[in-house]
Amino acid sequence: IILAIQSGKAIRFNEQDVRPMGRTAAGVRGIRVDDEGGDAVVGMVCIDPADTTTSILVVSEKGMGKRSALEEYRTQTRGGKGVKTINITEKTGYLVAIKTVTDADDLMITTTSGVTIRTAADALRVMGRATQGVRLIRLDEGDNIADVTVVLKAEEEEKIIAGQAAT
Repeated sequence: IILAIQSGKAIRFNEQDVRPMGRTAAGVRGIRVDDEGGDAVVGMVCIDPADTTTSILVVSEKGMGKRSALEEYRTQTRGGKGVKTINITEKTGYLVAIKTVTDADDLMITTTSGVTIRTAADALRVMGRATQGVRLIRLDEGDNIADVTVVLKAEEEEKIIAGQAAT
C-alpha cells in the first residue's frame, strides 16, 4: 500500500502491517500528518511488487505531474512520516492525486473550472521520486486541478465499443 499526503510525502508499507478489526474500530495510523499545517491524505494505491510495468503517478494542484518507478519507494513500517514523492514549491502547489499507471493507460485531468483533458500516460517519462515533475496542463489564473482519473487508452476503448456494437 502507498499513502500520499498534500505536503508531497508518501509511505509504502505491507498490507499485513494492518491487523484485521471490527467495522466500528477506529483503525490504525497509516502515515503521520502535520495537524497544525492542515495536511491531509490525498490518496492511496494498492500495488503488486512483482508488477514491473506499473509506475506511480502524482499530480499537483497547479498542473505539474510525474511518473516514478515503484522501486523508488522503499518499504517502511506504517505510521511513519514517509518519503518525498514530489517537490512542493510555489510553482507546483500541493499534491492532489496519486494513481498507478501503465503505458497502456490514459489520464483524464479535470480542473476546478470544469476543463477536462485527456492525455496518454506513456507521454510522461518515468523520473526520480523527489523531482517537481513536468507540466501536464496549462491553467488559468486561480484555477487548480480538481481530480485525475486513469482510463483505457483511446484506441483500445474504441475497439471495445465497436465490438460491443457489432454483437
